[in-house]
Amino acid sequence: MENNSHHLRNILELNLAMLFISTSGALGRYIDMPVPVTIAFRAILAGIVLFLFCKWKKISFGIASKDRSTIVFGGILMGLHWITYFYSLKMSNVAIGMLSLFTYPVITSFLEPIILKTKFQKMHLVLGALVLLGIYFLVPNFSLENSYAKAVAIGVVSAFCYALRNLLMKTKVSNYHGSMLMWYQLVIISIMLFPTLFVFDSSGIITQWPWTLVLAILTTAIGHTLFLFSLKRFSATTASIISSVQPVYGIIIGIIFLKEIPVFTTIIGGVLILTSVIIESVRSYK
Repeated sequence: MENNSHHLRNILELNLAMLFISTSGALGRYIDMPVPVTIAFRAILAGIVLFLFCKWKKISFGIASKDRSTIVFGGILMGLHWITYFYSLKMSNVAIGMLSLFTYPVITSFLEPIILKTKFQKMHLVLGALVLLGIYFLVPNFSLENSYAKAVAIGVVSAFCYALRNLLMKTKVSNYHGSMLMWYQLVIISIMLFPTLFVFDSSGIITQWPWTLVLAILTTAIGHTLFLFSLKRFSATTASIISSVQPVYGIIIGIIFLKEIPVFTTIIGGVLILTSVIIESVRSYK
């Protein structure tokens, strides 16, 4: 009985993380600043919040020298993932931007056996195919002329960066605190993107700061830290397939706040993706 309630709590925590992270879709569409500037402010503000949190919780910032390169590379991948994802959102809408990113559970299930030397599970092929079928329904008419097809392509690049970053972090979450790992990644992204504040027009922050703050604290500092914790309790593939519920949350937020109502085929696609989430949740539970 104890195990049951623990598993249920873990699933609920992962879902809460997904709800917080899924606000990125609507915020990415709504915040009116150049993408690299938005991501730079996001990383700097979230980094300050997480630094204070780690200090308050007396979390050590020490990292073994053998792990440094992995954590730095993880930060670079996270930065690339955010930038490509926000460009994808700007070129399409919340539904297409988020759902193209969600090829990452499929990419993860193929990368995990290679990188972490785990056993390849045939069931992940089936679930991966289900997610891809869902994505096919989301963008039924592929054409390189329309910005939606380009948005999907950029979304898939974003998905690859995210999948690779999650697998690299999976190897470190058992040794280090999730908040501290996320803080180091935010520092890398801040350093990487700081020059863009002088290259692009960053004056938009004067009017956009409340939404940028929500993006930094709720979406990033809280959402992504909760997600890193979940990697301790689930395999990277299980966590990422369960997290496919994120676009559904994101689309609902997009409907409420941006009045972006998805077409019928998008709903079919969302249902197919949700089905794979439920199947994987049940399998991980058993």
